[in-house]
Amino acid sequence: MDIRTLSHLDRLLAGCERALEAIAGTPAAHRRSPAAGLAEAALDDAERRHAAGLMRVNHTGEVCAQALYLGQAALARNADNRQHLLHAAVEETDHLAWCAERLQQLDSRPSLLNPLWYAGSYAIGAGAALAGDPLSLGFVVETERQVEAHLAEHLEKLPAQDERSRAVLTQMQSDEIRHAQAAQQRGGVDLPAPLPTLMRLSSLVMKAVAYRV
Repeated sequence: MDIRTLSHLDRLLAGCERALEAIAGTPAAHRRSPAAGLAEAALDDAERRHAAGLMRVNHTGEVCAQALYLGQAALARNADNRQHLLHAAVEETDHLAWCAERLQQLDSRPSLLNPLWYAGSYAIGAGAALAGDPLSLGFVVETERQVEAHLAEHLEKLPAQDERSRAVLTQMQSDEIRHAQAAQQRGGVDLPAPLPTLMRLSSLVMKAVAYRV
């Protein structure tokens, strides 16, 4: 059977579909949620709002991750690296679906600014890819390291009894560590200063806004 080669238009349309799914859809997870089977915690209104705010930040982070990986994959120069980035994006889709599900369980919603976060992150990912695969993969390494630290912070901030959210974030943290290691093994290089600092500062802005909006 002949296998059709995707044209640039095919890839563009597929990218638009992925963007709409990340921003406004309900993506299907390929893996079962780590929270499945765990009992819902008894949270008061303040604890529920706080847990929802943290999970909204994490959902927005996964929207950004989708955009970053797809932007990088779109302009990756090496076909193997492109496939690696697309595979990582699939795992990030699991995170996106898990966070969306948890927000629903907490009677909350995603960030209203997700289209803006997605567009900006896609542009950053494409820009990193234009700089070459080693720097692009290095960008993945630094991003995942910062996300790992951010998740560790959120695990401490969650209400102690919210085991469902904790299970989701713990699995996400494990996946992010693995993504960073894989990108480094594929030749990711350390980012030059002041890029890591700028990434950290932009992430602080995103977290502060997405927690509320």
